[in-house]
Amino acid sequence: MEVLPIFERSVRRISDAPQIDTREQLIASARAIFIETGYASASTPEIVRRAGLTRGALYHYFENKADLFYVVALAEAQAIASEIRSLDIQSEDPQKALIDGAMAYFSAMKQTGRTKLLLVEAPSVLGPKELKTVEHTARIRGLREGLTNLARKEGVNLPIDALTELLSSMFDKAALSIAEGNFSAPYEVAIKLILRSLVAR
Repeated sequence: MEVLPIFERSVRRISDAPQIDTREQLIASARAIFIETGYASASTPEIVRRAGLTRGALYHYFENKADLFYVVALAEAQAIASEIRSLDIQSEDPQKALIDGAMAYFSAMKQTGRTKLLLVEAPSVLGPKELKTVEHTARIRGLREGLTNLARKEGVNLPIDALTELLSSMFDKAALSIAEGNFSAPYEVAIKLILRSLVAR
């Protein structure tokens, strides 16, 4: 397996709409190809060809294929977070809010290609720092906040970090199984049972 370097990300100033469109075209093209072929088989010439651009345009915005994949994965994670936020999940019962958030995550992960990009490709392509950023953006931040609110509301001492890590892995396993064609209902029921058991009622 190719060992990919970790690059410091530099923020480039985008001064006009055409430049933004060019960058988004590259991201969209790369996303489609990463889903179709996987990262290892994706080529930058095919990415720019499908985007209708030149390799010079790609390297104006991205250092290499690994850098482009990171941006694609992060954009996908941000889309998940945005979709969950758009539901405006609010409840005086933090346990219900946790369950609603989990169901929203499963719904967001049904978007074509997301499980492959974030749960199959990203762990093998990204370095630990980048992977952590993507995971934190997609689900860990909201899950940790939900668990913290639950512990505060119930006046209990929960192992927040450990629970966040374990529940996040469980959510991902369920999302992968659903993406493989298994019925989502049993997983959703199981997650609800687990979240309801975190504190005694």
